[in-house]
Amino acid sequence: MGANSSSISELPENEYLKKLSGAEPISENDPFWNQLLSFSFTTPTNSADLKLLEEATISVCKSLVEKNPRTGNLGSLIKVFLSRTKELKISAECQNHLFIWQAHNALFIICCLLKVFISRMSEEELQLHFTYEEKAPGSYGAECEDLIEELLCCLIQLIVEIPLLDITYSISLEAVTTLIVFLSCQLFHKEILRESIIHKYLMHGRCVPYTSRLVKTLLYNFIRQERSPPPGTHVFQQQTDGGGLLYGIASGVATGLWTVFTLGGVGSKSSPQLEQCSPLANQSLLLLLVLANLTDAPDTPNPYRQAIMSFKNTQDNTAFSSSNPHAFQINFNSLYTALCEQQKSDQATLLLYMLLHQNGNVRTYVLARTDIENLVLPILEILYHVEERNSHHVYMALIILLILTEDDGFNRSIHEVILKNITWYAERVLTEISLGSLLILVVIRTIQYNMTRTRDKYLHTNCLAALANMSAQFRSLHQYAAQRIISYTCRHLRRYVYVLDKLYFPHSHCSTLQHCFSTLSDNGEELLSLTCSHILRSYASSLFSLLSKKHNKVLEQATQSLRGSLGSNDSPLPDYVISFFSSRLEQAGAELSVERVLEIIKQGAVALPKDRLRKFPELKFKYVEEEQPEEFFIPYVWSLVYNSAVALYWNPHDIQLFTMDSG
Repeated sequence: MGANSSSISELPENEYLKKLSGAEPISENDPFWNQLLSFSFTTPTNSADLKLLEEATISVCKSLVEKNPRTGNLGSLIKVFLSRTKELKISAECQNHLFIWQAHNALFIICCLLKVFISRMSEEELQLHFTYEEKAPGSYGAECEDLIEELLCCLIQLIVEIPLLDITYSISLEAVTTLIVFLSCQLFHKEILRESIIHKYLMHGRCVPYTSRLVKTLLYNFIRQERSPPPGTHVFQQQTDGGGLLYGIASGVATGLWTVFTLGGVGSKSSPQLEQCSPLANQSLLLLLVLANLTDAPDTPNPYRQAIMSFKNTQDNTAFSSSNPHAFQINFNSLYTALCEQQKSDQATLLLYMLLHQNGNVRTYVLARTDIENLVLPILEILYHVEERNSHHVYMALIILLILTEDDGFNRSIHEVILKNITWYAERVLTEISLGSLLILVVIRTIQYNMTRTRDKYLHTNCLAALANMSAQFRSLHQYAAQRIISYTCRHLRRYVYVLDKLYFPHSHCSTLQHCFSTLSDNGEELLSLTCSHILRSYASSLFSLLSKKHNKVLEQATQSLRGSLGSNDSPLPDYVISFFSSRLEQAGAELSVERVLEIIKQGAVALPKDRLRKFPELKFKYVEEEQPEEFFIPYVWSLVYNSAVALYWNPHDIQLFTMDSG
């Protein structure tokens, strides 16, 4: 930094970096800082470039860690940055590139140093490095003890107060990135951090009043998806007619540095789509997820989670609750649009889950939308391409569907939305299908994938819960959706009969019933003339009636169990289905073929008097977050930061929180 380096490998020998990390204390008023901070290159935007940069400067960082207790140069650098940021807002309004340029460069260096410091020492040691001054070796004064808090507050103020312009885009991104780095100590611990020095600063004291503004700004950064300005927008250009010392330095500083950064390399983990769209939006969303998932302090709930749980629509004129000082308003229409458009990323899906699960205002708004297909279709596409997604992303998408299906209005409305030409559904050409039928198809496909591949009980249960929630509102199903329901039912009834027979009668076989179901093809086309309710009743009827004829022991045990649950031997039993089909089968004769049994059941299902049946209660399942959800969400969020953050790289061998193949 601060000199023209022809390659990254020469950075450790850079005279300005060597002086920064050397044994000589540097006052914050020293002209050296103008020289150090006068470099001009585009900040690296992917992990491959940053890996090269970090490896080249690691010796500088090690030297600074060793010498800083005696020099306090890290503190001096931070004070220089703090002094430059005091005029940032005015500089932005006046288009003054100089202050913004140097402040950005100072913050970039601070962020690089902090990342190495945090990965190599405890929070207590880090705190000491912020307290060392230009005094006797190892001494520090009380006036410097809150330098961490001052820097954190400055970063938050920069994010929420500096207008987002082309010339401020890079420093806004760097501020968000530095806050993520401050919190990255979690990466280097296997256990969840429940008491952290950095967490304490963010949830108490001077940072807390900015909670709602910070959350709101990060959300708007995500909503707006502002693209990164052209390279060099924030860089101060040399004037052709000369200029002062700083101008001359700027023209010759690190002009060859960026050429080696753009050589590329292996190991880049950032998504090209994210880099091309909006690094600030991506980074802001990651920071928001990290903040929202900080564990509660012993005496204070997480204020950032409180803000996410309570914000309202800008059109909502009701008064804020006095119990939550962090509530704010945001444009729900813009938020909804962004959520619909960004569901290809894990972090956007996780944000949608958090909002639907934790914020009743957002959930009510989403369920009231008349264009709900814009949100549901991207979620279905995630589940459809389950083979290409990590398991956590699939879980979040499925839980979102489960939360939506808890609402009867949603379950009715999805059958009224007609879709045209679903091109990503490859099993069959769907030129016209209702959203509800498509949802059924995708969920059943996910169940079948899970049964043949992953065999995950949690995924299976939630898929069935979503289908059960919708079942009472099935309307005008697409023929293919009805066929898939029948196929799924046939397959599982065959398995049920087999297991039941093996359980109660290990030395015999329920050959009649098994053969009955085995003759039905998986697609169930011969039963499509019946309604779904009749089909399901006919299956249940055949099961009970034939079991009663062939396996009286099973019926007797079931009867005794049911009587016991009713609490009285005199209580009537709901066996009218059973008796109706049994009598029809007895009237038909003793020697019946499988085909004849099936025909009698079909006819009986149509003729069965519905008024004599006891109504089966509607199945309703509600998503409930498990105890200690942080054990799942904190590693998940940090795995997203590790894999998706722009301009951040950590050595994978240093990561303790999760394994590299987790998620």
